[in-house]
Amino acid sequence: MTIRKTTLADMEQLLQLFANARQFMADHGNAGQWWGGYPTQGMIENDIALGQSYVCEEDGHIYASFVMMLGDEPTYQVIEGAWKNDLPYGTLHRIASTGERRGMVDMIVDWAYEQCGNLRGDTHELNLPMQKAFERNGFLRCGTIWVADGSPRIAYHKTEKAEG
Repeated sequence: MTIRKTTLADMEQLLQLFANARQFMADHGNAGQWWGGYPTQGMIENDIALGQSYVCEEDGHIYASFVMMLGDEPTYQVIEGAWKNDLPYGTLHRIASTGERRGMVDMIVDWAYEQCGNLRGDTHELNLPMQKAFERNGFLRCGTIWVADGSPRIAYHKTEKAEG
């Protein structure tokens, strides 16, 4: 399994992957997190243009996709609670898997943590699979943040770096 940057040639597989992920969430009690066709093709194209979209691929088949953004995440400026530190960090967003292979989130977190040993992420309160995946991979709950539409998300942070 290889992790590589996403290209526009991956779009068809990604659109199907995200459609399946939305259905999975809806089937498991979380119909509200990625409603309305999120992420849109335009968002995916922007993530690719910014060089922050990645896929997990084997033999030309994409098994998972995610965004790893380095630098400040605007929605993380206000938190009810506290981050583990205020050092530079990376953020994981839009993690989605086809469900065909187990352990995809674990592989993504391991890879991302190697790139940036100070990671943040967030998820919807009804997204129990992602909460469990974050916690299984050493992320700690730090509080609540609010995304652009004003809805709350559980904030997570994985780091061994002390402040200072």
